[in-house]
Amino acid sequence: MLIEFDVIERARTGDNAAFNQVVQAYRKRILGTIARLIGRPEDVEDVGQEVFLRLYYSLDQLRTAEVFEPWLYRLTVNAAYDYLRRQRRRRESRMSDLSEQQVMMADASAGGKQRTEEVRRTGIRELVQSLLGNVSPEDQMLLTLKEVEGLSLKELEKIYNINENALKVRLFRARQRVLKAYEAGVAERNSAQPSPAPGLGDVK
Repeated sequence: MLIEFDVIERARTGDNAAFNQVVQAYRKRILGTIARLIGRPEDVEDVGQEVFLRLYYSLDQLRTAEVFEPWLYRLTVNAAYDYLRRQRRRRESRMSDLSEQQVMMADASAGGKQRTEEVRRTGIRELVQSLLGNVSPEDQMLLTLKEVEGLSLKELEKIYNINENALKVRLFRARQRVLKAYEAGVAERNSAQPSPAPGLGDVK
């Protein structure tokens, strides 16, 4: 927890000063999560404001302070999902435009052309975002929380309100869909490449 339970309890009872403490404590984490979920830096603040607005109007529904963090993650995921659902068509177009560039960046990294760890990680993050941009918002949310945010299965159980076995099945299917989307993208790029010009030996 980033803040004491008693502060959350006071915020639940309508203490605005306590609520502001909660916002300040979690703002950076929530904005970082949103950035990874939606992939559009220019809209992160707007979605973050939506999360904290929902928090303000629903905090009194929180059962106990101990489950605050999973509950806040759920609010964040829902707000990001709503955003992606509204922007899905535009986002798919944007990701298709960027996918070739991001794959080239990953190839350069594999060839040793990107030498710093930060640049390497940036390339990987961008490639992951590109791959996730080709699947549904539901799959994107789940895989980002698991693979990028690093949440455990226990934490995800609390967010999604499903048991571990069902969660494992959902993760497996989401990963399979990402793999199929990636393979389809590779096949499409290969088919779009021009055929090589015939060599001298090919001329009859």
